[in-house]
Amino acid sequence: MAKIFVVGIGPGGAEYMSLQAIEALKKSDLIVGYSGYIKYIEHLACGKEIFQTGMTGEIERCKYALQKAAEGKIVSVVSSGDAGLYGMAGLIFELAYELYPENKAKANTEIEIVPGISAAFAAASKLGAPLMHDTAFISLSDRLTDYDIIKKRIRLAAEADFVIAIYNPKSKTRINYIEEAVGAILQFRSSETPVGIVKNVCREEEKIIITTLDKIDYGTIDMFTIIIIGNSATYIKNGKIITPRGYSIK
Repeated sequence: MAKIFVVGIGPGGAEYMSLQAIEALKKSDLIVGYSGYIKYIEHLACGKEIFQTGMTGEIERCKYALQKAAEGKIVSVVSSGDAGLYGMAGLIFELAYELYPENKAKANTEIEIVPGISAAFAAASKLGAPLMHDTAFISLSDRLTDYDIIKKRIRLAAEADFVIAIYNPKSKTRINYIEEAVGAILQFRSSETPVGIVKNVCREEEKIIITTLDKIDYGTIDMFTIIIIGNSATYIKNGKIITPRGYSIK
């Protein structure tokens, strides 16, 4: 039976993939994904058809996957991290409903979301326990979201004292967005608020930095960086960032 798996392959490397993700890829006739992510699953793609595009080819990839599934193939659409967090899950459903407007139930039953370890959760595991309380996940990429909306979300999350996990903090065309975001957060947080910076999490080039809001080295940040900014209760102890959950420890 034709089917689409939307697979979160984790942050990088087979050891961070779930058994469910591996089985979905093994069952698939076709694997669809961004070329930068396909390299992490090549060992599971032997003998399978692969369709890959560059970074801005999301719609093309998803339409191709839906088309091939309609022809009877089992297809896996891969996302790094978790497919439901800045991944392909939402777009697949949107396009499926567009292509099958009279049969949305059929579109749903043909699509299975396979969860993965998100980059933020992987980064948190390297830093200690920074996400133990309420957290806002915010991408600074304005390719799909207006920058004024992004700035508003940053400001409100800071004012509400959320831990803030920042995706896509910097690119060649968005050099100063992270500095502007930190400036907005500093209106509501102490300059000594703990900050975790993880580049290329779970990959060979991984780099982990623990610092504070006023000492961030912006030169170390790029598009492959996850930044986790603590709330007013977060602290650093023995080289780890900890956000208390609120337990009474006697």
